[in-house]
Amino acid sequence: MMKADHAWQALSDWQPQPLTELVAADPEARLQMLVRNVADIRFDFAKTHLDGAAIAILSGLAEAQDFHGRRKTLFSGGIANPTEDRAAEHSAERGDGAPESVHRAQMLHQRMRMLVDAIEAGAFGEIRHLLHIGIGGSALGPDLLIDALGRHGSRIDVAVVSNVDGAALDEALAKFDPAHTLVAVASKTFTTTETLLNAASALQWLEEGGVDDPIGRVIAVTAMPERAIEWGIDETRILPFSETVGGRYSLWSSIGFPAALALGWDAFADMLEGAAEMDRHFRLADGADNVCLLAAFVDQIYANRLGCQTRAVFAYDERLRLLPDYLQQLEMESNGKAVTLDGQPLGRHSAPITWGGVGTDAQHAVFQLLHQGTHLIPVEFVVAREPDHLLDEAHHETLVANCIAQGAALMTGRASEDGARNYPGNRPSTTILLNQVTPRSLGALIAFYEHRVFASAVLLGINPFDQFGVELGKEMAKGLAEGTVEFDPATQALMAAALGE
Repeated sequence: MMKADHAWQALSDWQPQPLTELVAADPEARLQMLVRNVADIRFDFAKTHLDGAAIAILSGLAEAQDFHGRRKTLFSGGIANPTEDRAAEHSAERGDGAPESVHRAQMLHQRMRMLVDAIEAGAFGEIRHLLHIGIGGSALGPDLLIDALGRHGSRIDVAVVSNVDGAALDEALAKFDPAHTLVAVASKTFTTTETLLNAASALQWLEEGGVDDPIGRVIAVTAMPERAIEWGIDETRILPFSETVGGRYSLWSSIGFPAALALGWDAFADMLEGAAEMDRHFRLADGADNVCLLAAFVDQIYANRLGCQTRAVFAYDERLRLLPDYLQQLEMESNGKAVTLDGQPLGRHSAPITWGGVGTDAQHAVFQLLHQGTHLIPVEFVVAREPDHLLDEAHHETLVANCIAQGAALMTGRASEDGARNYPGNRPSTTILLNQVTPRSLGALIAFYEHRVFASAVLLGINPFDQFGVELGKEMAKGLAEGTVEFDPATQALMAAALGE
């Protein structure tokens, strides 16, 4: 078996061929090698520099890094997160994991469904609005789901507030009537400073709005129910989820409550099933047949062979406009690490910087750099076959044509003796084509990205499930605000200036 360091050296020695040559050499074979259809989604890597030689090298790396063993640990409920000595059981929320964890997830889903049913039956009066307060994974997932899927059928108005800046909460509250509003407070630990401060202000708003029992309008979503009880929330209005479900992987759990309420339980269940289909593929498919591992191969050749520091994701669908924001946390918080599983310096690049936007807006803003700038940036296009509107078909046809043409233009370029009009080409892209943006397809797509992140972590030999860098910043912010930590003179002077002292 090839050792990991030998595989990395082989990747360093590997010479990528021009994209146009790779595609032209044997188009049928290339499509067969680099296009996968999973869960009714087409994943097309044909316009990347990945070739048979690179796949062989990276397959050897996956074997050397015990991909099969770490995948088994992930799905069996073993210690997939060794630095915190816990499992990573988001797949159990979708029905694939240790039997006892799957059963617990199903019971907690049923508890959430009962609360959704009670709200719909009028147990809290006439509810028209839901204010969902969280941050990070407690906000990004629900926001993405509701924005993508609730445009034509949301049962209630939902505002997701994460920013501690009071202007964000003020904007949301201005649209709501306190007499008809529920507040969901989502925090895994129920100690998150920003979330609890926003929650306290929302409680005050309910009281000032004439609600007789403000705390009775608050639902807690947390892995620490006892802390929510201490905060004053009755146990019947607490939706727990497992401590082994990481925040950025938690939209499948009770954190998805606002989506289940706004979209309906059937939509939430369909999303779980779509993710479960991708889980089954990832757990059972081997080597380059595994689309998540194949995507990780692509990521590694650009990050660690061609030195690309960023990866751009462009959603050519207004419904998926929040996808790049969601992926930023998923990818950079998971794989933004500098040490291996055994605590040794990584010695190579980990996660690239994820950024992106919405097509066609982005074409008129950032694509100049992608086509003619000095940075090589792998691009990912996400587009759907069917639109979300009944307007002239020209809208969707133009959108899709722009998406596909951009990938072709990045690859082929156009030579010109006039340097300002010369397009070098040989710039890679991946295209992910959905049939429709539905709860099922969105669930499968998000699960694909989760497993892609995990596969890259295995190749790198790192832990994607801790996030101590986040904790450091939170600790220092608390110390600075409370004046309990002595900071350097420059920081003290800046704080004084900011607060007008």
